[in-house]
Amino acid sequence: MKLEKVLPFARNLLSSAVKPGDITIDATLGNGHDTLYLAQLVGENGRVYGFDIQEEAIFNTRERLQTHGLQDRVTLFKQGHETVGSVVPPVHYGKVTGAVFNLGYLPGGDKTVVTRPKTTIKAIETLLDMLAPEGIIVLVIYHGHREGAVERDYILRYVERLDQNYVHVLRYQFMNGLNNPPFIIALEKR
Repeated sequence: MKLEKVLPFARNLLSSAVKPGDITIDATLGNGHDTLYLAQLVGENGRVYGFDIQEEAIFNTRERLQTHGLQDRVTLFKQGHETVGSVVPPVHYGKVTGAVFNLGYLPGGDKTVVTRPKTTIKAIETLLDMLAPEGIIVLVIYHGHREGAVERDYILRYVERLDQNYVHVLRYQFMNGLNNPPFIIALEKR
């Protein structure tokens, strides 16, 4: 297959924006795969700030980072991503080069705990202010459940109205997939 699948495409977007020494955000820790990837990208002088409201996600991410010896590059917060502006040090504003969201619920976790459009959009707005020029926010939208479909619709309405002189908005999606496969919305600050 020549077309990249959604998750490798998301990683390629992040790797195009994030370099050693950079500041990044994992807005939804999940099981720590993206956090680990970002920690590898930022190198020993960079920083990853990670957010999740579930203790299980914090635990899984911490374990994954410790297995790879990268825990010193990451600061984890057991709180929602909408609080990013209140906990990331102001010295990093305008310097964040990459952020990632995997929207929906924790894989293998409690499916009643889901991301919500109001807090997700608040986090996106804050992160757009925090991004460096050409910084990228990647949203992987899982919409195969009722709450995910609602969040998808709110986010699409929000990003479609963003000023093209401020941010580029990309939608990457396989159109003929069964069972509502995830897709990507990528935002690149101009």
